[in-house]
Amino acid sequence: MDIGVGLPSTIPGITARQVLDWARTAEQAGFSSLGTLDRVVYGNLETIPTLAAAAAVTERIGLTTAIMIGPYRGNGTLLAKQLATVDNFAAGRLTLGIAVGARPDDFEATASPFGERGRQFDAQLAELRAVWAGEERGFAGAVGPTPVQAGGPPLLIGGTAPAAYRRMTEHGAGWIAGGGGPDAFAQGAEQARQAWQEAGRDGRPRLVAITYVSLGDDAEAHARSYLGDYYAFAGEYAERVAAGALTSPQQVADAVGAFAEHGCDELILFPCNPDVGQVDLIASAARK
Repeated sequence: MDIGVGLPSTIPGITARQVLDWARTAEQAGFSSLGTLDRVVYGNLETIPTLAAAAAVTERIGLTTAIMIGPYRGNGTLLAKQLATVDNFAAGRLTLGIAVGARPDDFEATASPFGERGRQFDAQLAELRAVWAGEERGFAGAVGPTPVQAGGPPLLIGGTAPAAYRRMTEHGAGWIAGGGGPDAFAQGAEQARQAWQEAGRDGRPRLVAITYVSLGDDAEAHARSYLGDYYAFAGEYAERVAAGALTSPQQVADAVGAFAEHGCDELILFPCNPDVGQVDLIASAARK
């Protein structure tokens, strides 16, 4: 199982310089990828330019949106162009974890109809594929740039509704779990495998998961502060998320083992503390 690490781009007060330092350090530490979360109505750094910046200061490490919300980004053609541009800067290192979204405030802020997000997402996914396939659109021909990866960056579809697994089989290379522990991942992964097989897809879906980690001094306090704020919109659920953060090296090692046992292809560990020293702490714990 590959081990990735999230960028601290959603932690309140984070600076661009800290994110770039984190990206460089994570590559040196040998992580498989850098992950980003996605919000609109929050103080986070925006996903697409953040990954473009990370691509510019790294050479080998993968770049994964984990998870980007598609429907409130509207125009699928423009999104395809933006992501193909990042894939070019990254020399083919981009993977797109993408889902339908569940926070009404983000949709209101972008004047996107929350109740139409499923239909919007279906159309958007089809448009991404069409643009990346080089379908001609006007006098000048196709919408460029051509992605470095043939057919565009791999799509990992998030969500646990039947529609999410349908989208995965129609458009995706796999499935990404948007949080939860190993047991929740195992349930979703089994549904993904079953849907993949029933759809007649060759091989098997790539399965990716994310979880939160905070190590070192005041680990639990950092987890409660950040996750309690980030998930405040979810009420009591925020407390459960904070309580589920991995706050000791042994917890990280146990989680890595459990996710691997359930067939996870890559686990992305998202930080709760923006200090770049967390990178080496997380790397050491994940390799125990």
